[in-house]
Amino acid sequence: MRRERNDKGIYTIIIFLPQDRRIMVGSLGAMDFSQGYYSYTGSARGPGGLKRVDRHIQVSKGIKRTRRWHIDYLLPHCSFVEAIITRTELDLECEIAQAIGKALQPQLRFGCTDCGCNSHLHYSGRLENMREVVTLAHAAARI
Repeated sequence: MRRERNDKGIYTIIIFLPQDRRIMVGSLGAMDFSQGYYSYTGSARGPGGLKRVDRHIQVSKGIKRTRRWHIDYLLPHCSFVEAIITRTELDLECEIAQAIGKALQPQLRFGCTDCGCNSHLHYSGRLENMREVVTLAHAAARI
């Protein structure tokens, strides 16, 4: 992220897992992940704002090794593809994650221990499909 990194908002990162993996995910234990694309939706409405996306990129590259959130356990096995961002002060994280989950396969219980969602991580085997669903979910939340 180059500009407006301190802005607050909701983001969805798209990452690529190059092969099937079983990964230990903190308190969730061992989880199976299929090769393909994953979208993770999170909130960056606190201090530092959208710098959180930069942190995810650093974890995926192995620069940052701290494991704080579920996504931190998956990121080192993936390559970062892109981030879709909605700059807002509104709490749209769950609304966006749920909209994505209507079209893509959820990784149950992932990234949602502090809310009632079934997941904030979703899977697709096709990048074009992932981009379309995530972009539409963010656009609909802005209305």
